[in-house]
Amino acid sequence: MSQPIISFKNVSKTYILYKNDQARFKALFIKPKNPKTNKALNNVSFEIMRGESVGIVGDNGAGKSTLLKMITGVAFPDEGDITVDGKVAALLELTAGFSTEMTGRENIYLKGYILGLEDEYIKEIEENIIEFAELGDYIDQPVRTYSSGMKMRLGFAINVNIEPDVLVVDEALAVGDASFKRKCKDKIKDIISAGTTVLYVSHNANSVQEICPRAIYLRKGTVIFDGPTEETLKVYNDYKEAQKKKKEEKKAAEKAAAAKKAEEKKG
Repeated sequence: MSQPIISFKNVSKTYILYKNDQARFKALFIKPKNPKTNKALNNVSFEIMRGESVGIVGDNGAGKSTLLKMITGVAFPDEGDITVDGKVAALLELTAGFSTEMTGRENIYLKGYILGLEDEYIKEIEENIIEFAELGDYIDQPVRTYSSGMKMRLGFAINVNIEPDVLVVDEALAVGDASFKRKCKDKIKDIISAGTTVLYVSHNANSVQEICPRAIYLRKGTVIFDGPTEETLKVYNDYKEAQKKKKEEKKAAEKAAAAKKAEEKKG
């Protein structure tokens, strides 16, 4: 039986919430008493096999970003074990790591070095990246002259062309016009077909279903459901509908109570 490419075993992560930057700086020297905390992940366990494409769904604050940061090595757990067996490319902060004074072409090499790639390999994929990004003559202009969309295109083009073992995508398909978005989705499908493991986070249910046969539903840092995408999305949507109904009922009850109070005053 093949070994998982990503493994989370009883992983937990708690963040301390600071009032401001001054309090955060002070905490470097003096441990805060009774600090307010947020448990971003709570005893999370799952395995992802090589070649799988898995969606991660959940509301804001569910722990999705923390989970992805741990896979990419940006954040680390307080408890539990994480194993990632391979080269990871992340479509999270697409413009992170760019030097604004360097040209787009020079930034391809800079990002490549950051990812641990050799000169020879970067030269091999350079033209593929330039062709995909569709920046024309701007590829040899300083990145400070780029629009935010152009920077994102270049960041996306670099990450999808380095042949990663694991590709992490977090709402990164909102780059450029409809035609370029379709090109990005098609490229991700090609990457999946080639056997790359893909983790895909999106609030767009149709997009998750289109790309991922399996999905994991996180709520308040806990895995609520892990299974076929259609079933996972049903559990997620049923919960959202139930929450919406509760809010509506509470609002109606408050309105009725206010109306009754007003009538009593009149009487």
